[in-house]
Amino acid sequence: MTTLRAMIAALLVIATFGIAVAKLPPPAPLTDAQKTAAEEKKAKDGAAADAAKAALAKAEDRVAARYFADMKAKGKAVPAAQMQPASMAAAPNGKGTPAAVSAPAKK
Repeated sequence: MTTLRAMIAALLVIATFGIAVAKLPPPAPLTDAQKTAAEEKKAKDGAAADAAKAALAKAEDRVAARYFADMKAKGKAVPAAQMQPASMAAAPNGKGTPAAVSAPAKK
């Protein structure tokens, strides 16, 4: 009996929400000033995201270099890096690798 009451209550909540949302008026169209402000905010956010991404990549490279230097100083075997540094991510050939390394070596 409690399951039936819970189902009825859930259905009532869903129906009420649906009716409330259906009666909302459409949003007002943006003015030219609002459109300009939105475009400026989008450009500013994009620049901030690019700066943050560059700072993160630089920090990751610095941490990886320190790790490899510490392991080498301790005399431990350091495996080759699994991933390439962020500086190679924006390679001119668009594949994330420099042009000289992009072709596999023939044996």
